[in-house]
Amino acid sequence: MSLLVRLLLGVVLLSSQPVRAVELLGQVVGISDGDTLTLLTPERQQVRVRLHGIDAPESRQPYGTRAQQELSTLAFRQAVRVVVEDTDRYGRTVGRVWAGTVDVNAELIRRGAAWVYRQYNRDPALPRLEAEARQARRGLWALPASEQVPPWEWRSNGGRASATPSRPPASPTAALPQSRSGGGFSCGSKRYCTQMTSCAEAQFHFRQCGLARLDGDRDGVPCERLCR
Repeated sequence: MSLLVRLLLGVVLLSSQPVRAVELLGQVVGISDGDTLTLLTPERQQVRVRLHGIDAPESRQPYGTRAQQELSTLAFRQAVRVVVEDTDRYGRTVGRVWAGTVDVNAELIRRGAAWVYRQYNRDPALPRLEAEARQARRGLWALPASEQVPPWEWRSNGGRASATPSRPPASPTAALPQSRSGGGFSCGSKRYCTQMTSCAEAQFHFRQCGLARLDGDRDGVPCERLCR
């Protein structure tokens, strides 16, 4: 076999090998909030890790402190493995965290300690776990509906959301007594996806009341957990 053929064969074999995910090992030495921790590697390097695919309530939100406690219970001072997915704009490593056989990201969703971050999540199992937690009223899902504000909406509103959301400014369509489909919905009574009971209601508030916040990823579909 000629040298050229052997080289070409080697290139083909190398290119056919699956690319292994980057993994980090270490001990969790800090918990910043419900979805961010600090990993100490065997090389004594500290790495900030943002849990992939989930979004826990912010510290000042209802259930924010409890979410941080849940992550601490699962991971603090534990030896963990982090399957790296990305690096975010803040320089944090984004990944799936495993404490032994426990998938920490998924367990937080199962306990109702975090939302599925649908803009970034690629795991179809997480929305199912969230739906089960919501149905069972676990964790944050036991809060009043007005306090179940997705963290990304809280942040986009400058952290000004409260247990009793203030009435939004009147819109030209605010006086409409019902949707065009006769659903009996009215503007001004609800502001967040968690308060919607159906896709029709979400569509009404999005299109008739001008509630743009319902379309978090700006794809034209409001409240995707209801309308997908």
